[in-house]
Amino acid sequence: MSAPLLGTKLHAPRRRGGLVRRPRLVTRLGEGRDRPALTLVSAPAGFGKTTLLAEWLGGTERTAWFSIDAGANDPPVFWAYVIRAFQSVAPGVGETATSILGTSPASVEPVIAALLNDLDALDGDVELVLDDYHVVESAEVHEGMTFLVEHLPPNVHVVIASRADPPLPLPRLRARGELVEIRAADLRFTGDEAAAYFNDAMGLALGADDVAALDGRTEGWIAALQLAALSMQGRDDVAAFIASFTGDDRFVVDYLVEEVLERQPAAVREFLLRTSVLTRLTGPLCDAVTGGRDGKAMLETLERANLFLVPLDDQRSWYRYHHLFGDMLRARLLDEGPDVVRDLHRRASAWYADRDDRPEAIAHAMRGEDFERAAELIELAAPYLRRTRQEATLRRWLEGIPEHLFAARPVLSVALAGARMATGDASGVESLLRGVEPWLDAQAGDAPVVYDEEEFARLPAQVAVYRAGLALLAGDVAGTVWHATRVLSLAEPSDHLRRGSASALLGLARWTAGDLDTAGNRYADAMRSLTAAGYVSDALGCALAVADIQLALGRLGDATRTFEDRLGLARDRPGLRGVADMHVGLAETALERHELDAAAAHLQAAAELGEHAGLPQHPYRRRVAAARLRHAEGDLDAALALLDEAEVVYNTDFSPSVQPIPALRARVHVAKGDVDAAMRWADGAGLGAADEPRYLREFEHVTLARVLLARGDPVAAAGLAERLLAAADEGGRVRTAIELLVLRALALDACGDRAAAVATLTEALARAEPEAYVRVFALEGKVLAPLLQAVTAGGAAGRQHAQRVLAAMTTPAVAAPRRGVLVDDLSSRELDVLRLLRSDLSGPEIARELVVSLNTVRTHTKNIYAKLGATTRREAVRRAGELGL
Repeated sequence: MSAPLLGTKLHAPRRRGGLVRRPRLVTRLGEGRDRPALTLVSAPAGFGKTTLLAEWLGGTERTAWFSIDAGANDPPVFWAYVIRAFQSVAPGVGETATSILGTSPASVEPVIAALLNDLDALDGDVELVLDDYHVVESAEVHEGMTFLVEHLPPNVHVVIASRADPPLPLPRLRARGELVEIRAADLRFTGDEAAAYFNDAMGLALGADDVAALDGRTEGWIAALQLAALSMQGRDDVAAFIASFTGDDRFVVDYLVEEVLERQPAAVREFLLRTSVLTRLTGPLCDAVTGGRDGKAMLETLERANLFLVPLDDQRSWYRYHHLFGDMLRARLLDEGPDVVRDLHRRASAWYADRDDRPEAIAHAMRGEDFERAAELIELAAPYLRRTRQEATLRRWLEGIPEHLFAARPVLSVALAGARMATGDASGVESLLRGVEPWLDAQAGDAPVVYDEEEFARLPAQVAVYRAGLALLAGDVAGTVWHATRVLSLAEPSDHLRRGSASALLGLARWTAGDLDTAGNRYADAMRSLTAAGYVSDALGCALAVADIQLALGRLGDATRTFEDRLGLARDRPGLRGVADMHVGLAETALERHELDAAAAHLQAAAELGEHAGLPQHPYRRRVAAARLRHAEGDLDAALALLDEAEVVYNTDFSPSVQPIPALRARVHVAKGDVDAAMRWADGAGLGAADEPRYLREFEHVTLARVLLARGDPVAAAGLAERLLAAADEGGRVRTAIELLVLRALALDACGDRAAAVATLTEALARAEPEAYVRVFALEGKVLAPLLQAVTAGGAAGRQHAQRVLAAMTTPAVAAPRRGVLVDDLSSRELDVLRLLRSDLSGPEIARELVVSLNTVRTHTKNIYAKLGATTRREAVRRAGELGL
């Protein structure tokens, strides 16, 4: 070898200031003779491999460093540099090897043997760092390295930094314990490290949520974080930049194109670009999209080459690209033209459709703008989505279809009408139904576009169902009954779905009219029909209504059994929507008995299942139940906060609003002694003590009686309570009647008629005792205690229950122990976000998963951090784990 060696290749890079120290990785790399023969740091470009090694070995005097370039593929050149690197820290080493290399360059094994002999004679440890080893393609060099590593003396250690795994006997070294590996997953910045980089090293003063968003979006990829920091410098609106930061950022694109994409062979580059349309990759799917036959082998090659491929299972069957890398590839692919992108998506759609994976098939058809195909797939998928209560997904898909395609597609139109109705939005439903009805005429001229003939045959009954729903929303009870009855005449006996829907609508109409017995029976019919139809989630929705009616009728035991039976039915159906609602219902029945521990346990069970396990009304109902629990515990401010949250997500799913949030809030104000606030509510609601009782306003009027009593007007309160009591008794609403008797007893006592008050309370206790109602008494607190004691002293009926109530009132109201020491529990939505923070999803992906905006995710994340006392995503996840959340 005659060419001189370049000395700058043999210097370890100087550690730059302003870098983030990484003690967790330095500790893992280890020190001294206990280190294995080979340390491999293998990761894609930009993961900080060289920087980490510089930090690790920066204080070590005997580090032989060789920064490899393409010229090292000549074996004599490679080994000459290795020898010179060793000589830079151990003068005299390798002289014999150099001599052999000069005389017999064709055979390097004697060279390596001579070098090993010299190294073995050294005192102390020596490290050989081979940086950028991935540029070595020479088989002879790899063979020589294998010989070197397998014969190293114990005082010599080899460290390889590479973008791809070297073809060395890694499995054998791993089995012998002679290999330490640091990979991309290890090198990613943690949330703490990202925060230290942005705020300490770059001085950007980013908030925790901004750091978390960037860390999630970049998946801890250090180069991307650096490029993001570079892009943020000098910007006025950093938050907007973070929100829009993706793989098409010009700095990211420049880096990935120059450092990664352009360095790949043409075949690999083509494969990367064309498969970038896929959110998940597997060999056969890649073949379908690219038209090739080596998809599986190509994915294995990409993984070995650390080409930003993330395995999604242990079998290495499914992968995805690193988010930013995928963004960059898609941006580059788009340069080839939208027609290419559309064609690739359509191929992916066909592959998924052949495997009956309609959600993915639809998603790719939509992205490929093959809307007619998407319309066909959605129409066929709609019954399943309705049955599993995925109406939000169904609606999103349907509203992505161009409007003109609905004109000749009656089944699709009705699917959109149903999706909107099920999500609490009747906008445009009337127009959709009007567009469908001409197609129901068998004499219509043109044939409609129909893919689901069975659904088409049942359209008359289905349209009548939605007409009944619209009438109900308009307050037209007679219209509701007329259309629902028509459904029963149109639907075949075997059409359990439509018949069940009609029964539920008839139940709603009777409930709205205050005929609870008939409403309950209709709902029970609906529950059976929907169960027979396989619409179990809808049957659970009916169970909610049945139990609510049972509660109003004072059948607390029946309501408990309704919830428990449905919960048992759902036990063998994991993921079934509505299960969480059953737990909330059981919390309500437990609260009526003043069993606070049980109520808290059921609410916790509902929270752990997540809001996705609940029906549309679940977010509202869960918060109301939690507010009642807080009220019972005496935490009235927390109760008010929960009611505020409930109002935001208010949804009764067609059920009449018999206990409106403002009235619930007024009751808490009364309990707090803020009678003025409660009176403002009553005035604003237009309520008066002389009002005629009406069922739909009964709860509000009972609340008004409570407010009047608190204001010091017991005469008006007693009079109102008496008239309401007569109406409640007439309608068989036992729970309301008990509460009114309690209020009337308090009012009579305030008027100085203790005997009448005791008699009235005795009647209330007698009605409450069979079903063990306690809360309705206990919430009155010490003001009711003298009357209860009078009942117990009198030896009359209700004495035992009065003693039971007094015991509950004197027992500290302590709910089930909360996990950990959280000052404020996470809301159910925050728990949903926390669950996804544990995944590798970025902020925008979490937003898409939860179907909310990125800003909403940020708000929840910020709240989670505050409640958990965390400043980073990783810390929040760790803290949540410690708390058992």
